[in-house]
Amino acid sequence: MDEVTFKSDTVLSDVHLYTPNHRHLMVRLNGMGQPVFLSQFKLLWNQDSQTDSGTEGGHHGMGPTEEMPPSGPGSSRPPLGSGCSSDVTIQEGVGARLDEDGDLDVERRPRTASDPEPAGPPRDKVHPTILTQEEDDPLADEAQESSTQDIIRIEHTMATPLEDVGKQVWRGALLLADYILFQRDVFQGRTVLELGAGTGLASIIAATVARTVYCTDVGTDLLAMCQRNIALNSHLTAAGGGVVKVKELDWLKDDLCTDPEVPFSWSQEDVSDLYSHTTILLAAEVFYDDDLTDALFKTLSRLAHKLKNACTAILSVEKRLNFTLRHLDVTCEAYDHFRSWLQRLERLADGRLRFAVEPVEASFPQLLVYERIQQLELWKIFVEPVM
Repeated sequence: MDEVTFKSDTVLSDVHLYTPNHRHLMVRLNGMGQPVFLSQFKLLWNQDSQTDSGTEGGHHGMGPTEEMPPSGPGSSRPPLGSGCSSDVTIQEGVGARLDEDGDLDVERRPRTASDPEPAGPPRDKVHPTILTQEEDDPLADEAQESSTQDIIRIEHTMATPLEDVGKQVWRGALLLADYILFQRDVFQGRTVLELGAGTGLASIIAATVARTVYCTDVGTDLLAMCQRNIALNSHLTAAGGGVVKVKELDWLKDDLCTDPEVPFSWSQEDVSDLYSHTTILLAAEVFYDDDLTDALFKTLSRLAHKLKNACTAILSVEKRLNFTLRHLDVTCEAYDHFRSWLQRLERLADGRLRFAVEPVEASFPQLLVYERIQQLELWKIFVEPVM
């Protein structure tokens, strides 16, 4: 099979959809019969501050080591009360785009008036060449040319139904990993909980400095993929002495599963350690569905009330633009729903905890090779007891 044909009802992350053509190693079929691929991401440990996303050359394309042309300077974050509809940048990019019949022609991520023209040829949709296990592994050859400390290897799928998108690599996880690498002192020796960890990429990066990372999600097949990725990158976590524990955490359930017969359940010791020592919570790219967003924030609040220490939640989200027939306009409803929850948390007054929300300017150095776009955002939620 030379090329992959994706069905219309499948979802692909932009990390693999909009890239130059690459040879992708298919390593196995997962429990759902989906092809699993192996990709490697370059860690720019020795890059200086010129990789800042707000400077020229701060945006990188995904591939083992290939770079993409710059896609514009970093943008400042809007105030908490503003949503998609009031974003001037968006309106400038789509206001006058019509097709030859006079109909509105909408790009998924409109280019703003201030964006420079791309320095290279336009991006092509990927038509990956699939390599089976019996064929040569190009990633192994490239890994030999680079230090193993400069590579993170991730097993993932490339096309799944919406309910399985956690098995793919998303840019929000790469942005969150970038922030962890930039703020290593903040994570040093901490106990960290990641909600909706997906392939486990951010958890693995966190474990290069943290003491313990609880990498959580739902589904035995997905959690097994997390476990494999942690084993693939044990050379990174061993250097920092961090431990990654893969556990099931269902946002729709109030309690953690402690049944030893259930795969990836919690031991009593782990539950005690989680509540006694966790001070940082992470979540990346889990805000694409309103019901899941509701469940995530309710879980976040429930956990915050059980933790013995004040904590900080760091959330990564991509503002996705869509043209809807209901509005006859470009909207980003999932993002607006996410922002409404941030406002709700700040207004929450239960007498025990106080939630303070602030945006994180994405101008920190880029230490992983991927395309950092303006629609990627980081938010912090500080949770402290009311004195």
